[in-house]
Amino acid sequence: YYNVKMEEMKQIVDNAIKNGYSVAWAADVSERGFQWKKGFAVLPVEKSAETLEGTELARWTKLSDKDRENEQNKIKGPGEEIKVTQEMRQEWFDNYQTTDDHGMVIVGSAVDQDGNRYYKVQNSWDTNQIYKGFIYVSEAYFLAKTLNITVNKNVIPEKIRKNLAL
Repeated sequence: YYNVKMEEMKQIVDNAIKNGYSVAWAADVSERGFQWKKGFAVLPVEKSAETLEGTELARWTKLSDKDRENEQNKIKGPGEEIKVTQEMRQEWFDNYQTTDDHGMVIVGSAVDQDGNRYYKVQNSWDTNQIYKGFIYVSEAYFLAKTLNITVNKNVIPEKIRKNLAL
C-alpha cells in the first residue's frame, strides 16, 4: 500500500485506462449520489436556502423537512458538484463520512453532454439496471469516495513511481 494524494491517484487511474488496464476500485457506495439503478454516481452540491433564488427558494422554504430531504435525493442528471479538496477528503475519511463499502472495477471513462468526465465502472451486484451492470462515476465522486485502488505498477506515471521508490 502507498498513500498518494488524490490528484496523483487520479493520474494513476487515468494512465491505467489510457494504456488499456482496468483498475480495482474500493469505494463508499452509501452516498445519496450513488444511484445504482440510474447508472451514475455523483456528488451534488447540497440545496439550501442560501443556494436557491426566487420561486425556487419560495418553494423550498414551504417544504417540510422530510420533503426537503426527498428533494435532495432527486438527482435527474448532470449538475453542479462539490469541489473536492484533499482536506475535505481526509476529513470525511477521519469522521467516517466515507467508509469502505464495496469493491468494483474501473474499465474506462466517458464524458457527458456538459463535458463532465466520468469513470466507467463494472459492478458485481447485477445487470438489472440501465447500463447492464455498469455505472458512470463522476470525477468528484471518485476523488471524494475512493478508499483504495489496485493497479499494475507499470501504469504508475514515472514521476509518481520515483516518489514511491518502486
